[in-house]
Amino acid sequence: MFTFKKSTLLVASLLALSTALAGCGGANEGTSNNGDKKAESTEVSTERTLIDALGHEVTIPANPKRVIASYLEDNLVALGITPAAQWTVANGVQDYLQDSLKDIPTISYDLPLEAVMDVNPDLIIVEAASAVEGGKYEQYSKIAPTYVVAKESNDDWREELQTVGEVFGKSDKAKQVLEEYDKKAAEAREKLQKANKNESAAAVWLVGNKFFIVGEKVSSGAVLYGDLGLATPNVVKEISDTATANWSEISLEKLAELNADHIFLINSDKGNGSEMLKESTWKNIPAVKNGHIYEYGAETSWLYSGAIANSQIIDDVLESMIQ
Repeated sequence: MFTFKKSTLLVASLLALSTALAGCGGANEGTSNNGDKKAESTEVSTERTLIDALGHEVTIPANPKRVIASYLEDNLVALGITPAAQWTVANGVQDYLQDSLKDIPTISYDLPLEAVMDVNPDLIIVEAASAVEGGKYEQYSKIAPTYVVAKESNDDWREELQTVGEVFGKSDKAKQVLEEYDKKAAEAREKLQKANKNESAAAVWLVGNKFFIVGEKVSSGAVLYGDLGLATPNVVKEISDTATANWSEISLEKLAELNADHIFLINSDKGNGSEMLKESTWKNIPAVKNGHIYEYGAETSWLYSGAIANSQIIDDVLESMIQ
């Protein structure tokens, strides 16, 4: 996803910056099914031909074992599938998935041809058409059957999970994961409404001495406002109306207008001194002054999206807001 759309390309660049700066200075219960013997026993035992988002007829091998699905690993792990290689950018991985992927070798997010060949995959899955432009699809498909999930990157992680489930013949498993997630989200929403009524929240990311704020309907914003029913602050609504990325840069002066009751801070500058957090303007933001700020590192799932990532975000919100 990081190379497939503006909203996540921004995140990739900033994560790379965060990793460089740091050099200078787990899967959730109920969604991850690694080792699920029942899931393993339902693997499709024959080849199938599916039509991908670009109209390609793709022959899906029976029980593919060496899968590359760069930045779709949340879906794979949730379905009980272990990839042959996992996404990386600037030598960083999706830390929140490492309980399941810690021994899996990495492959660059943009899937260089030689690196793909070295993995020797039997199936390649890419998120969107932009990942296979410039003749890349033809090159990949000579190595292994290549399935494109969508014409454009899809912010609907549920739909994406269902598509990946269909590719592997695990539609029932995908449905089960979604049902379990929606049940968990509904229960958490009820707890929050009882404890905090109509209080608002915002997710803010600090990286490279710059602040970013998540949009209302994407990434962790979709969890906070859609799944958990927390009120959306005016600043978030305003920025979301014109946002071209999941995380939009916001000045400290604009942050001073943030009327959120609670702030979830993803701090990628921890090893760098987090200089922006020493500014008086930051300290005078109401949620900060009231001690309603909850800090997480970039290794957590807040910068990602999927059944596992979002489930972990729900856990974090409940732990923080319900004492």
